[in-house]
Amino acid sequence: MRNSLKFILSTQLKSSGINKTISGFTLIELLVAMVMAVLIITPLMAFMINILDGDRKEQAKATSEQEIQAALDYIARDLEQAVYIYDADGVTQNTNTTTISSSGIKDQIPPVKSASSCSPTSGSNPSVCTPILVFWKRELKPDSVGITATTQTSAANTDDGFAYSLVAYYLITNPNKDNPTWSQEARIGRFELQGPVNAAYANATGSASDTGFNPPPLNKSGATLKNKMNQWQAASADYTNQVVTLVDYISTTAPGFTINTGTAASPAAATDCPGTNPGSKLVGSQTSGFFACVDANEVLAQVYIKGNALARLQNNNLGYTANTKTYFPSSSIRVQGHGFLFTK
Repeated sequence: MRNSLKFILSTQLKSSGINKTISGFTLIELLVAMVMAVLIITPLMAFMINILDGDRKEQAKATSEQEIQAALDYIARDLEQAVYIYDADGVTQNTNTTTISSSGIKDQIPPVKSASSCSPTSGSNPSVCTPILVFWKRELKPDSVGITATTQTSAANTDDGFAYSLVAYYLITNPNKDNPTWSQEARIGRFELQGPVNAAYANATGSASDTGFNPPPLNKSGATLKNKMNQWQAASADYTNQVVTLVDYISTTAPGFTINTGTAASPAAATDCPGTNPGSKLVGSQTSGFFACVDANEVLAQVYIKGNALARLQNNNLGYTANTKTYFPSSSIRVQGHGFLFTK
């Protein structure tokens, strides 16, 4: 009887599958599967990382191109109002009251003249500011002149007036490479001193003037307008106006624009810009990301800007190479000043 029961239970267990052996992967099978997964997934991951990195660089490049063009458009609108543009003599020479032809305004504008945002002695990581584009412009001041009295300020009884302003654009480098606010490359800054409206009924708006402003020195002695303008001096020792950043991520390592052509028989001087205009003089360095060719007599300037999109993405390996040249976008613009100067 007992043997019969054992036989029946054994038969039932086998038919129900309860006593079946549950099999799994061996250790060797698991190792093989892991190796195969690594061999397949690793190239896919590298491929995805390259795609994402390329997309980031393309976005950075597009942003740099847009910002460079916007900066050039802004500078162009400024320059269109220019009545006089300083060439290299004006921005690299100090005031000289003895020899007028050797005079300039270098010591009358930042950074030689104090402006804390562009001073070589401020902070542990000073910025090096180089004036590139300096000019006088005549700009509109809305509702700055009363019709019959200086106290009139409402739009119904005021008129617009014109005032002279001294404007300067700078290439600002970051020599210690640890400025937390700006990139490790360079940026372009703008400085402006605005003067009062020269009108009989200039109101409070029209008579306002920035600290240090002096009008264009048209009454100075000199055979040419350039001689006169190069004798300009500020009205005070320091300025309250600061150099304001216009655009960042400007290149300091990429090759400059090729403009100094010349010939073997008559090579162009390093200070000339023969590729733009016969009378143009180079202001700044062709190997920098911001320089200009200026013809002071014709109130004409060709402005060049080159960016560095890599500086948006990383803090090292920012130098120009043949493989990364596409991330150094550049552009230029040629502008004629159309402002009105009473002596012309």
